[in-house]
Amino acid sequence: MDTLKDKACIVGVGESAFTRGSGKTELRLMLEASLAAIGDAGLKPHDIDGIVGPPIGSVAEHFAANLGIEDLRFATTVHMGGASPVVSLQAAAMAVASGIATNVLIPLGWNGYSSNPVRGGGARAETGEKPMPEPNPMMNTIGAFYLPYGATVPVQWYAWLATRHKHLYGTPFETMGAIAVNGRANAHLNEKAMMRGRPLTMDDYLAARWVSYPFRLYDCCLETDAACAVVVTSAEQARDLKHPPVYISGVAEGHPYPADDIPARPDPFVIGLSFAAPKAFAMAGVTHKDVDFLEVYDCFTYVVMLQIEAMGFCKRGEIKDFITPELIRLGGELPLNTHGGLLSEAHVWGMNHIVEAARQLRRQCGPRQVKDAEIGLVTGWGDFGDGGLAILRR
Repeated sequence: MDTLKDKACIVGVGESAFTRGSGKTELRLMLEASLAAIGDAGLKPHDIDGIVGPPIGSVAEHFAANLGIEDLRFATTVHMGGASPVVSLQAAAMAVASGIATNVLIPLGWNGYSSNPVRGGGARAETGEKPMPEPNPMMNTIGAFYLPYGATVPVQWYAWLATRHKHLYGTPFETMGAIAVNGRANAHLNEKAMMRGRPLTMDDYLAARWVSYPFRLYDCCLETDAACAVVVTSAEQARDLKHPPVYISGVAEGHPYPADDIPARPDPFVIGLSFAAPKAFAMAGVTHKDVDFLEVYDCFTYVVMLQIEAMGFCKRGEIKDFITPELIRLGGELPLNTHGGLLSEAHVWGMNHIVEAARQLRRQCGPRQVKDAEIGLVTGWGDFGDGGLAILRR
């Protein structure tokens, strides 16, 4: 299981501004983040010879053309929704470990707010333009079995999982609230966070309007125009670059069964991370107690809880006793989403979780720095529960 252990490193990270109303194309946002990440690594655009292209907004060849990369040796795309960034780390690590590429760029970004036809008032709302969906099993399921019955958006689909879990195990709303309040507190220490300076108390959380039971307003992630990027290279080259390398010690992906339909699963709580977590921990050669902080994909608070259980930090149904404000706060035993996460920093498909983890392990996070951080864990959650997990070390 140690095939990829410590053979590839994150050496550059970057992002665009986090906004609502970027006025830029998604490609431009991602190019801004890419140039920042390449510069952060101490490299030049022509040093990049591999690109894991984003699942939306552009393709690897567009980045090569815009960055002046004449010899692109490796190009691929991971289509796993919010699990794409973490699983892209796996693809990049395989490319550099095998010698196919030397420096691999992973960009991802979107106009997640301004291109929303309902709330953002973007181009699609003004022109009536609707992108042609690519045929895939998940969209077939949604179109045939979900949309006709009024289940139209992710907050409703994931509410099925959360409601079932809550019914079986009696998890109180305060556990969900602890995650939301913790993320907002961390955002106050992050100058890039969209929710910085906007306090959130447990009383605020409990008084917020319902969106789709059991999710209230503050259980739901932000909508953001933004992009992030990382650069991955070999362990050998990383030693000679600008910053201390962040080693990819363990990385894995997993998929629920069936991947394209939540109600059809024999066990709805067997998600992608149920399969990915044992592999990633075995590859890294660490245990749960070795992890210094978590950056867990937080599209909704209950999704964080499901992932923590699936990774084995506690048994199923025990999350209500495991998650406490004291445990997950900065300075606690297991700091969670130290940047504010998708709930309070920005929604960049979880790529911002990887950027934060790398900066934590470089000891660059200022007032939100996890003391003596050596090992960090990043997850991705995509579509109906696809999962990616990366264990990173200093």
